[in-house]
Formats: sequence, C-alpha cells, structure tokens
Amino acid sequence: MNDIRRTILWVIFGFSLVLLWDQWQVYNGHKPTFLPSAKTAVSANSSGSAAAPGASASASALPAAGNAVGTAVPTQGAATAVGEKVKVSTDVFEAVLDGEGGTLSQLQLRKYVDQTNNGGLLETVQRVLGRPVPPNEVKDVTLMEDGSPATRYVAQTGLLNPVDTGERFPNHLTLMTARSGPRELADGQNTLEVAFESQPVGGLKYIKTYVFQRGDYSIRVKHQIVNVSNEPLDPQLYLQLVRHGTVASGTMFGTNTFTGPAVYTDEKKFHKLAFTDIAKKKVEMPAPADNGWVAMVQHYFVSAWLLNAPGSDKLKREFRVADLGNNLYSVAMVLDLPKLAPGATETVDSDLFAGPEEEKKLEALAPGLELVKDYGIFAIISKPLYWLLNQLHGILGNWGWSIVALVVLLKAAFYWLNAKAYASMAKMKAINPKVMEMRERLKDKPQEMQQEMMRIYREEKVNPMGGCFPIVIQIPVFIALYWVLLSSVEMRHAPWIGWIHDLSAPDPWFILPVVMTATSLFQTWLNPTPPDPMQAKLMWIMPLAFSVMFIFFPAGLVMYWITNNVLSITQQWFINKRLGVLGTKRSK
Repeated sequence: MNDIRRTILWVIFGFSLVLLWDQWQVYNGHKPTFLPSAKTAVSANSSGSAAAPGASASASALPAAGNAVGTAVPTQGAATAVGEKVKVSTDVFEAVLDGEGGTLSQLQLRKYVDQTNNGGLLETVQRVLGRPVPPNEVKDVTLMEDGSPATRYVAQTGLLNPVDTGERFPNHLTLMTARSGPRELADGQNTLEVAFESQPVGGLKYIKTYVFQRGDYSIRVKHQIVNVSNEPLDPQLYLQLVRHGTVASGTMFGTNTFTGPAVYTDEKKFHKLAFTDIAKKKVEMPAPADNGWVAMVQHYFVSAWLLNAPGSDKLKREFRVADLGNNLYSVAMVLDLPKLAPGATETVDSDLFAGPEEEKKLEALAPGLELVKDYGIFAIISKPLYWLLNQLHGILGNWGWSIVALVVLLKAAFYWLNAKAYASMAKMKAINPKVMEMRERLKDKPQEMQQEMMRIYREEKVNPMGGCFPIVIQIPVFIALYWVLLSSVEMRHAPWIGWIHDLSAPDPWFILPVVMTATSLFQTWLNPTPPDPMQAKLMWIMPLAFSVMFIFFPAGLVMYWITNNVLSITQQWFINKRLGVLGTKRSK
C-alpha cells in the first residue's frame, strides 16, 4: 500500500511536469503537445462595446475607429485623411507616433531581442544531412504595432465631452500636426521631446507632448488643453490602451501568465480583467477614485498609464473597459478636468510605461505595479524565491550560478528533514530482502501479508512513507521556480556557461537533460526497490519518461533539478554508507 502511495506521488509529479512542459511550449511559440492551440477571446457582440457596470450609456465606449460602435463615437467620411508618421529613436525605443490623434502606434524595445534559431544539435544534424536550416533572425522585440486586428496594440489619448448633445472635442481620431524638432536622442542628450498639436475642435485645442528620457521605459506624456472658444467648457481626458485579444490557452492548473487588461486602485487593489469576461460583459470595475492606474499585461512586458505628477491625486478618474469588436479590447482611465474658462489652459502630466516587467523598477513607479508580473498559483513561494535569486545574483553576477546557489541554500534549509527521510529510505533498503521473502511466502494470503509487513516495519522502526516527504516538498518549490523562470524577464536570454546562452530556453545541445536523466537514474538505484515487480519497473521508467519532457524545459529549470539531484545523491550516499546498506545486493 505504501509503495502504491509513493507511486501515486510520482505520477502526480509527472503529470505536473507534463502540464508545465506544454505551457512552456506555448510561450516559446510552439504548438502545445497535449492541449488545444492558442485561442482568441470570443466577442459576445462583435459590433458592440462592454462598459463598466454602472456606467451610463453615454460613457460606454471611448471614441474608436474601425468596427467599434457605441454612443458618442465620432464618424469619419470614406476618404479618411492619413496622419503623418513620425519615427522616434532613443537608446531604448524605436517608436512611431501617428499624426492621427498623436497615437503611439508602434514601439520596439531595443534592449530586448527575438530570435528564430538558437542553433544546436538539431540544426547541426540537419546541416550534416544536407538539409536547409532556417537562418537565425535577430530583431528587436515589438511591443506595440498598428497592423491588422490580430496584432494591433496602441496607446491612445484624447478628450471627451460629457454632454451627449454637445460638440465633440479632439480625440485619437483627430488629425494633429507634429511640431518641428529632433526625432532622435543624440549622444550626450538625456531627453527628447516630440509634440503634436490639433486644430480647434468644439472650441478646444489639444497639444500632446511626448518626453523620452535616456535609459527610461517610462515616457512622460504632457497634455495641454486650451479653450479657444468664448464659453467655459468642461472636457474629460482619457488615457487608453487598445490591444488584440489573442491569449495563450490555459490548463486546469492555470499554468500560463496572465494576458489582458489590469486595473489598480487603493481600495480594490490589483484587479485582472480577462478578455473573455470583457466580451461577456462580466467584468467588475473599480469605483471612480482619485488614485490608480490601468495597464495591458502580457508575457515579460507591460504597458501602463500612470499619474505620478504632484497634484494628480486631485484628479478624479473613472476606469473603463470595452470590447471594440474584431478581437480588439480597450482599457482606459477617464479624468474629470476642471471647467475651462475662455482662453484658459489646463495641463495634465501623465506617464506611459512600456517595457519589461522588472519587479523592483515597477515597485518604484506606482503602488502595486509590480503585481503585473504573474507568479501563478504558487506566488507565495515564487516571490521569496525570486527575491532570494535576485540577492544571489547581486553577489554572483550570473543567473545560472544563482540558481545553483539557491538550490544549495534550499537543501541546507531542509537538511535535517531530508536526512530523516533518506535514513528511512536506507532502512527500507536494508530490510527489503526480508520483505521480499515474506511476500513470496505469504503471496496467497494478502491480509496476513499486510499484517506481517506492518509488523516488520514496526519492529525495524521504519516509516514506509518517510521517503515520500522530500517529493511532496519539492513539487511546489519546483513549480514555483518554474513560474519565476517563466515570468522573470531577467532570465530571458540570460547566459550561464559555455553553450547555455539563454536560461529561459531549452538546452540546444540536450546536454543538461542527459545529465539530469543520469542523476535521476542513479538516485533511483540508491532508493529501496519496491516489493512489487511492476512498481519496481515503473520507478526506473519514470526518470526516462521525465527526461523526454526535460528536453523542452528551460535550461535554468533543468539546472535546478540537476543540482538538487546531485546534492540529494550525496546526502543519501553518506546516509546509506553510515547505515551499512551501500552496495547491498538488490533483491529481484
């Protein structure tokens, strides 16, 4: 019975590895092996909009182009004018600003790259066989682009008229003129400003200025609203992110990082808004507040509209999401501005963060912004693991060696607990011949066999479940570290030694999986042989089955497992030797 329990634990552990492997395949651009392929959120109403509960009909959607419809949506003629495309280059960005609304329509991150071919054993074999090998294309990560609905992702701003029957104000569909000035951050220059100005619309002129700073993924966006009419006006300013709704497929354990809008307020805290819930109009939005931010989250990277300038806490903001149709979704903050007297100007400073999910930097930008980094179901373990990894990296300067050091510290913390478990397993191995002889003698009397087995365990002071405890402990830690490697952009393209150039990607030469398999088989040899022949064979087969999955696991995770195996083998070896069971002939 106890051997069956141990086997069940191994099966559960193996199933967890299968699920994690499948999701890692999805996030590395491959088709999942065991689960459906990536899917898009299905709109409940392809021509409608989803409003926040409690919002008035007039506020159900912001001005939108394309297939989005709703109240207060500006319309344009068939011959829509095309805005000027302004290309901006800094040390961290390659951006395109669209003269239509001054929209940030394309954004590439120059410090992060995507590549199509890492090279390795498979590519080498293909070359030897004379088969064509696709070239390795290295290009900057594209975070935003205004292409087809399948890839569209933009940052928009504009003005709303809260009066339904009133005139429209400049919005993200309004053509704006780019002011002359530099478009590239020159050497020795720390800031670059690019300004857009609209013609008066509804009595208001809208001036939007992007301020890029060297080495900073937070773009300052200054909004100036000028009342050029003869009447006081009462506009609202909206800050909006629009993104396609394609997300990676999930599993029953939810092993995929979140993709979609997110909202934060001091009252409701961090709140994820799934595309599917928006499409079904089942989202629950925070109440209007004088604090908070909105974001669009995806794997490794995030964009967020923030209000950090002094005095911004006096601006009441309303949070909205919308299903724009055609697999496009938006999340926005709508700010109530003071009434503008004729000739008056109102200035609002905002920040648009668009970059990597680096936890410490996000913490410094806004309360709760670091929560966009998704640690999954074991966040309570993943967060301290990442903190410890980060501290070790500060000392060692290499993420690979930091993972090794982390395992050493974990093994040290659980040393005595594991020692008792390994001692129990060593005793099990020592009494295994006696158990096998008893099973053969009483094979036709199962009830008496069970009683006799429990008597042997009791007399020998052996806990048959003692060896299972290390497995139980390792499962959540293993999954938590998987989430750390999956969600931490620092691991992306982080090298270790020699042939390992990316700890978040599989070993291209399959060396680490082979080493992991060898250590797992050796550890199986050290363990007591289950009395049941079928279970004994299964104990040898499972490490081989796991090795197939580990081929596709990130190198950092395989490193963790190898280090853990080596330390476990060392500890178990000395315990077995001390108890005199090392080298004992294994029963057949």
